[in-house]
Amino acid sequence: MGAVQEAVARSSDAADLHGTVPALMLEAQTAIGKLAATVSSATERGRRPFRPTPEWASALGEAAYSLYLLADQSGVELDEVVHLTARLVEARGRQAHAAEDNTWLFDTK
Repeated sequence: MGAVQEAVARSSDAADLHGTVPALMLEAQTAIGKLAATVSSATERGRRPFRPTPEWASALGEAAYSLYLLADQSGVELDEVVHLTARLVEARGRQAHAAEDNTWLFDTK
């Protein structure tokens, strides 16, 4: 188990935050909603560019914590599957770049 997931498991044990997967999914959705609200507020509902605010880091941490807690409670080694996902995304990206047509848009002949 990764260090972050271990810390989440310890803290959730201490705070008695265990719950069912459906309940934890709702909490994760709430955390993601807080992220969206933070962005909406910081950008004046999309009228300004996004710049991370002090609230952003905290909201992002809460969202990540909720996903690690969900993983812990459902028996998933999150660090492991995130690394696997990153490798798959990288491989797909390399395949997509290799398949790109590197010709000019206009015929030069």
